[in-house]
Amino acid sequence: MLILLECAIEVGDLLGALNEGNRPIFRYAPNRAEAPEESIKIFTRFPSEFLDPLEDGTRYTVRHLRLPMCTDVVLAALHLPSKLHSSESSQILACSQWAEMIAQVERRAGHTRTVVVGDLSMNPFEAGVVGAGGFHATMARAQALQGQRTVSGQQYPFFYNPMWGCFGERDETPPGTYFYDSSEHVSYYWNMFDQVLLRPSLVDRLSTTGIEIVTRAGAVSLLSANGRPDKSVGSDHLPILFGLEL
Repeated sequence: MLILLECAIEVGDLLGALNEGNRPIFRYAPNRAEAPEESIKIFTRFPSEFLDPLEDGTRYTVRHLRLPMCTDVVLAALHLPSKLHSSESSQILACSQWAEMIAQVERRAGHTRTVVVGDLSMNPFEAGVVGAGGFHATMARAQALQGQRTVSGQQYPFFYNPMWGCFGERDETPPGTYFYDSSEHVSYYWNMFDQVLLRPSLVDRLSTTGIEIVTRAGAVSLLSANGRPDKSVGSDHLPILFGLEL
């Protein structure tokens, strides 16, 4: 499955490139009600009817993935507003709304086997991601497997955030997915805005290969000479790759 955010390439052109010499072929899995400003496109190597749209918008699409003889999951692909246009407070409050929308979809689906993937425009340690009223995504697998915790008398379900394991220098992999050299007193330089979050019921289904920050597309490097994302050949964000055993 290929999930693209802010992709301006026409669907037909993308399918032509993706399917050049490939078998099985990629198919486009459209949103329920597409809009001209749609920013998320999904392509699959299985029939699109196995990926039912549940909720759609210009910055999100939530699908029910039901492959034959596999465990069904809820897939939420998100593109949250950039820090260039949203304050920290706005991002935190927006995460509460996203978390509630996901909870509503889970109630409709009848389970909490949910994976969230996309550009959250926040680092894994920021309040909107880790806060109980937000995504409540923890770096600790054992903590996530407890399912939920109680804060001020209210129960909040966990997400597990494996992206912490990709954050920082290791081997020859970039320390994050997005680089920004701020002139402010505090600058992280590398950020992990692109993330995957798993409900506890999916933690053990994460592929043994884990999660990878992608730096090459075939023979083409996605990094410039200084080791940062090269938007002239791809994007100012680096893609992430992960697998789930369903």
